[in-house]
Amino acid sequence: MSLFCLVHGCFQGAWCWDLLIPYLEAQGHKTVAMDLPIENASATLSQFADAVIQALPKTDDDILLVGHSMAGTIIPLVAEVVKLRQLVFVAALIPYPGISTLDQFSHHLDSDTLKSFNYQPKDPSKLKQFHSEPDMFESASVGKDYSDEAVLMDFFYHDCQPDVAQWAISKSRSQQSMAYIFEMNPLKALPSVERKYIVCTNDRILSSTWSRYAARHRLGVEAIELASGHCPHLSCPDLLAEVLTSD
Repeated sequence: MSLFCLVHGCFQGAWCWDLLIPYLEAQGHKTVAMDLPIENASATLSQFADAVIQALPKTDDDILLVGHSMAGTIIPLVAEVVKLRQLVFVAALIPYPGISTLDQFSHHLDSDTLKSFNYQPKDPSKLKQFHSEPDMFESASVGKDYSDEAVLMDFFYHDCQPDVAQWAISKSRSQQSMAYIFEMNPLKALPSVERKYIVCTNDRILSSTWSRYAARHRLGVEAIELASGHCPHLSCPDLLAEVLTSD
């Protein structure tokens, strides 16, 4: 059986996989999850990747590395160091080598917003290719204060059972590191490993249109559709487990 290494996104931690893990382990699979150092404002993408690598057992060679949301910018870095069977992106960002996430959607932001980010524009010739892509984020989600419980409920947990949503909010961690937005991704190329992308069709944060486009053009795969919001591991863990374990 396989080892599923589960890497969380923003504001979450290893706890967020607690509902999914029993479904994977019931099929005989092993799992591992870890807390990324998101509360460290200076933490880099490479430090996030190191936290994943340190959590991995050294004896397994059938590893499926699952990254949710922000973790899409991290799991390819792990694949440069660790032998994996598959990279799985769940409602996730897909990095572009040598470019930051902000670089990719900066043309959708006004000058005041870019100034508030202290954004230094890149060579326009390097970013022109992104202008024809669909918007990466749902417009209503941009600029929201995700430390606000009501915002988290509306964008992260709107399709979760009320008790699950309240539990998730109570476990929410402070997202201080913004490396996944601002840092130039250190990859020179995406690693040559099997890929899977799961698009959440009711996602209120990451555009499902962009997800389908980026899965096809960056990963070379057709996105697998899941009728859920941004956090299927919390809203429909049984359905997510089915997709993760299918060929």
